[in-house]
Amino acid sequence: MRKQIKTTEAIFPMPVLMIATYNEDGSVDVMNAAWGTMLSRNQVILNLTETHKTVKNIKERKAFTVSIADSKHVVEADYFGVVSGNNTPNKFENSGLSATKSENVDAPIINEFPICLECEFIEYQDGEYGCGIIGNVVNVTADENVMNGENVDIELVDAIAFDPYTRGYYKVTKRVGNAFKDGLQIKK
Repeated sequence: MRKQIKTTEAIFPMPVLMIATYNEDGSVDVMNAAWGTMLSRNQVILNLTETHKTVKNIKERKAFTVSIADSKHVVEADYFGVVSGNNTPNKFENSGLSATKSENVDAPIINEFPICLECEFIEYQDGEYGCGIIGNVVNVTADENVMNGENVDIELVDAIAFDPYTRGYYKVTKRVGNAFKDGLQIKK
């Protein structure tokens, strides 16, 4: 038997994405965004409202980075979601993390997060069914510590996901199957 639940935010897991930009004065701004994904092979989409300081910065600088949060930095990742850059201009400095300027876009790379997508701003979509920020991914970097040869090893990334049911963070670590292969067992 199935039971109705009271949430409509029911897709799990939701990624924990760190969206980083530069403020007007060149300082680093980072926000936590669970509502984001790949739009195509080289484009990201982030469901963010224009009230966010980060969105204002993206529109101004025409660039941003998207980092995958990991379990080692769950406290900092959550902090970036509960404190607004509109009210706390030194938010990034308070986190104790460090950043390096991207060589490809006008945005910072947060050094401690294991994977970073460097993005050029394409457009902001608003309105009743607008989806927010769309960007082209121009470069992706990964910390050498999460690499297995030439490939990223997701078990080493130790990424976290957001659970909208309990408002918890969970590790995404163990491989349980092979995409585009395991299902062939059923194919006739």
